Amino acid sequence: QVQLVESGGGLVQPGDSLRLSCTASGLWLDHYSIAWFRQAPGKGREGVSCIRSGEDNAKNVQSIEGRFTMSKDHQKNTMFLQMTNLQFEDTAVYYCAAGGPLMCGLDGHNPGSYNFWGQGTQVTVSP
Repeated sequence: QVQLVESGGGLVQPGDSLRLSCTASGLWLDHYSIAWFRQAPGKGREGVSCIRSGEDNAKNVQSIEGRFTMSKDHQKNTMFLQMTNLQFEDTAVYYCAAGGPLMCGLDGHNPGSYNFWGQGTQVTVSP
C-alpha cells in the first residue's frame, strides 16, 4: 500500500520560514518524479516544484523561485520543501505527489501527471 505522509505545516507570520516533509512508504521516491503542489481557498491545485526520477535538481514555478527549495533524502525516502520569506499569498494546503519517472521534465506542474498524493498539510501566513 502506497502512502505519502506530509508534516511541518503551521501558522506563521510574513517573512517566516517553514520546512515541509513528505515520507513515502510502499514506493521508492527515487523511481518516480516527485512534486509539491498547493491549493489556496477557492482556487485550483497549482504546482510549486518537482524533481525528476534519478535527479536532484528541482524545477520551480516562478512565484516561489528564490524562496522555496525542494530536496529529497534518498536514505529516508523523504522529500522536503524548505520555504523562506513566506507571504500572505503562500497560504494554502500543500500536497506532495509522486508520478511517472519522466513527468517532471514533461508536464511536471500538472496535477494530472501524478498518481500518488499525500493528505495535505495547511500553511497559513498571517500577521
